[in-house]
Amino acid sequence: MADWKKLARDLILADGYIERKETELVKRHILADRAVSKDEAEFLIDLRRAAPKAIVEFHQFVFEVVKKAVLADGEITAVEAAWLKNFLFADRQADELERQLLRDLKAGARKTSPEFDTLYARHAGV
Repeated sequence: MADWKKLARDLILADGYIERKETELVKRHILADRAVSKDEAEFLIDLRRAAPKAIVEFHQFVFEVVKKAVLADGEITAVEAAWLKNFLFADRQADELERQLLRDLKAGARKTSPEFDTLYARHAGV
């Protein structure tokens, strides 16, 4: 069986740049069922990490999907904090979009775990 994620990633990154048309296509398919999963968020994070260049709208969409996936139940658990740390901060650095994502998550969560609070304090510039 073909690996659809690898195929999609290879096609999207064929020219080394995620442009508007590719962003719109990915967005349309990810949001087709009006729900986002962590699996879809992981795919987008991997795509973002692998892309030598991408338009700002692509980066913003990735973080929109991550935010929806993490805040689906209103809580950020220790497991979700570890997931965020693993996927977003694997390079041990936080860019401004990643810091803003943490601030948005903190603002949108009804409850956060101590693990998320530590991640937030370390990377969101608090």
